[in-house]
Amino acid sequence: MKAKTFPSLALGLSLAIAAALPVTAPAQPLEKVTASWLPIMQTMAYYVALEEGLFEKAGIQIESVRFQNPNQIIDSLVSNQADFGPPGAAAGITVLAESRFPGTFKVFGLQGGSIKYGFDNDALVVRGDSTIESFADLKGKSIGTIPGIQWRTITSHILRRNGLEPGRDVTLSEVAVPQQIASVASGAVDATLSLEPVGSIADNIEDVKKAMNNPVAQFISDPFYSGAAVLTTDFIKKRPEVARKVVEVLDEATRLANEDFDKYRPIIAKYTAVGPEQAQYVAQPYLRAWNALNDEDLDSYQAFVDVFHTEGVLKDRIDVRTIILTADDFPQ
Repeated sequence: MKAKTFPSLALGLSLAIAAALPVTAPAQPLEKVTASWLPIMQTMAYYVALEEGLFEKAGIQIESVRFQNPNQIIDSLVSNQADFGPPGAAAGITVLAESRFPGTFKVFGLQGGSIKYGFDNDALVVRGDSTIESFADLKGKSIGTIPGIQWRTITSHILRRNGLEPGRDVTLSEVAVPQQIASVASGAVDATLSLEPVGSIADNIEDVKKAMNNPVAQFISDPFYSGAAVLTTDFIKKRPEVARKVVEVLDEATRLANEDFDKYRPIIAKYTAVGPEQAQYVAQPYLRAWNALNDEDLDSYQAFVDVFHTEGVLKDRIDVRTIILTADDFPQ
């Protein structure tokens, strides 16, 4: 009798334990979202979001596509090959594309630099032994720019502000970000107008140096925002809740990057051309989250976009406030 009783008791005990355990719901599949990004300091909040696993915590699986040319990022968004451009997407090219394809984009963050607030964004970089001290000294010389219409237009505008005619007085060449320091050091170009982290690196090696810091803020607007975080309206319409989560993740990542930049310095080397030993002196970018944008930010963005109209690249003036994301853009 006992031999028959023990198995019954064991079975009953097992069933009781199983009944007492909480029922775990099957894990929900992650939403796949494609991001197109540029390896510059303005993209810092995206690096933080990846490193902290913020997208996964929000139920998002990121397909991360890296480009070296800002035009390619916007092209990938226009063609719906990507859902969003993280911080660091080209703020000017976004508006140019929006003028050709109205209703394509919503901007939900701005990134750049400021003389007033002490954040470096760009620099005029020259050889260590160069006598060039400003754009006015570039007559008869050459300057390298980041590939694409945005930085060619910015450089042309600043040259004209200094009494020089692009192409006649100064030769413009497109130079990819990773090759800019080598191009200046070798004499392939006399100078470059470079985004961070190129300027910080130039300030800490012998072959090259900064001739000017934050020249674009000096000649266009302060703060100056050449980077933007961008959603496609197609993404918002088809997957509004996922798009909303992307914005929330990057707002949080921006807060983390702003509040404790030194904590995240080591990851700069993982995502940009900066070496681990260089990360210690790279300048902190000026990052503005969607939930922090104010009139000063939008006025500065407008001043930048107006340059495209002044330079004849943009036929009609565009009000940047019409493409800034609002809560009403998400279906209720």
